[in-house]
Amino acid sequence: MPHISETASGVYVIAVTPFTDQGAIDSASLDSMVDFYLDKGATGLTLLGMMGEAPKLTAAESLAIVKQVLGRVSGRVPVVVGVSAPGFAPLKELSDQVMDAGASGVMIAPPSSLRTDDQIYAYFETAAAMLGDIPFVLQDYPLATGVQISASVILRVVRNLPSCVMLKHEDWPGLNKIGALRAASDRGETRRISILCGNGGVFLPEELSRGADGAMTGFAYPEMMVDVCKAHAAGDVERAHDLFDAYLPLARYELQPGLGLQIRKHILAKRGVIASAALRAPAGRLSTSDIGDIERLIERQERRLAALA
Repeated sequence: MPHISETASGVYVIAVTPFTDQGAIDSASLDSMVDFYLDKGATGLTLLGMMGEAPKLTAAESLAIVKQVLGRVSGRVPVVVGVSAPGFAPLKELSDQVMDAGASGVMIAPPSSLRTDDQIYAYFETAAAMLGDIPFVLQDYPLATGVQISASVILRVVRNLPSCVMLKHEDWPGLNKIGALRAASDRGETRRISILCGNGGVFLPEELSRGADGAMTGFAYPEMMVDVCKAHAAGDVERAHDLFDAYLPLARYELQPGLGLQIRKHILAKRGVIASAALRAPAGRLSTSDIGDIERLIERQERRLAALA
């Protein structure tokens, strides 16, 4: 499978990891989930992300999931694998394994211990040296990592580390950061790399208008992100916003800290994508009231979409 590059665009769905009610990996649901994401128009898939419950998997399970998904994808779209780890040895080991299996690139988030700009840059410099020619995605998600990566540090990485080909932008607020990065490349001060955005897609139309190339995130209705990106790329910005608005209440609800993944898996199970909404322990559970909220939001979403048809 070709490596990811600075030209990547569209929607790279952050895949969930399906489990049985007993906590085992559900291989059948893993296949049906891949088929679902591809059927809905995903440009690529990202495995072992923060919403893929990667920290709850053993090293052997992580590699087995990657190999199964790569086999199911069969080269149709690029597959990026999250390899973030507290140390460089496990990061390199998993990176080498998944690339040997056919992955298109890896994604790296900085460890929470980093504080200064020089520390952050040095971390990615060392990671890039260890990875060699493996292309990587720099994940900028300060709400989860606690690491604030300024635009100037990202530009320094892009200028000096050619294997950094994509930014997964999840800063909040962060629209001006996208603008600053694009302005720098427009002035010829650095390469133009791919920028795909996270945060459940709740700022997607604005991010696209600021220069993002698409989304790398999860949502129980990935077709929303796909259709918004297509409309925006075609120049129909109002259509992109209208589509986005129909899904926004549910996307906002799914973005709740602590409950978001439970909500996403509940809806995916309701849609028949995965057999069980189970998360691997430790995990919370949705209340009857939570489920009632979800049902109401889905009904309202369907009415809005019907009006746009």
